[in-house]
Amino acid sequence: MLFSRSLTRRARWRLATVGGVFTAVFGLLLTTPSAASASEVPAGPSEIPAAVGTLAEGEAFMGAGTAIHEGRALEDAELSLTPMDTTGVQGIDVSHWQGAINWTSVRSAGIQFAWMKATEGTSFKDSRFNTNYPAAHGAGVIRGAYHFARPDVSNGATQANYFATNGGAWSRDNLTLPGVLDIEHNPYGAMCYGLSQTQMRTWINDFYNTYKSRTTRDIVIYTTASWWNSCTGNWSGMSAKAPLWVAHWTTGSPTIPAGFPTWTVWQYTSTGRVGGVSGDVDRNKFNGSRERLLALANNTP
Repeated sequence: MLFSRSLTRRARWRLATVGGVFTAVFGLLLTTPSAASASEVPAGPSEIPAAVGTLAEGEAFMGAGTAIHEGRALEDAELSLTPMDTTGVQGIDVSHWQGAINWTSVRSAGIQFAWMKATEGTSFKDSRFNTNYPAAHGAGVIRGAYHFARPDVSNGATQANYFATNGGAWSRDNLTLPGVLDIEHNPYGAMCYGLSQTQMRTWINDFYNTYKSRTTRDIVIYTTASWWNSCTGNWSGMSAKAPLWVAHWTTGSPTIPAGFPTWTVWQYTSTGRVGGVSGDVDRNKFNGSRERLLALANNTP
């Protein structure tokens, strides 16, 4: 049965801006290889800015760049989802765009884990992180932090240090997940941030090495197949080191980037609903049992 409901605020934003997206990035799309299908486009929360171009630096969220660069037929994807797969170990990801969150209600709704935005680039901190992070922990949600990558403003090591210092640290307390590198389409400009595939590989590797040196943990990589394949050249260099969090807004199973054997976390929708969160929220599924999720959190076999 097809998924159908009245348009959300986010859907109305999409409908109003699809034309603007085409105009703003038409030239870029003509030269961008491996464009993803519309169903592979994750999107942001319901309070996102009213028009393309109003997303200020530091305000990005998971899927923001992809929604801007691949904004084709988003309204069709919004209204034609089959029922979501809410089985297994479920999670969400959030940023300040979700506003105040009742984490006790989130946990009562069956959500077992959450990642939340901590930092972006070299100078931006999410305004809700210092509230969300301890509150999720207190409610028993296994939580972690993510960094929105900006390879155009500094090297990877600089941003890894900034992230680790401002929320991305880790402790073995049964409730803390390793940090996430959110590396996706650039919401502020050129898809691959002006870097060549070789330069991008170096940037990611530097971020990984620095983060591991600071925290002892492998970084989790959040990305889409289209971005990774285009901007790293189907790189397999992270496949044995970094768990993959793939964004593919669809049902059934996700398309994973070349070079990764499987996914660890799958962001399968941006229009989920969860008690304790007002409006739409990204929903995710862990590829395994709760015991395996805890092993990821605690860095145990």
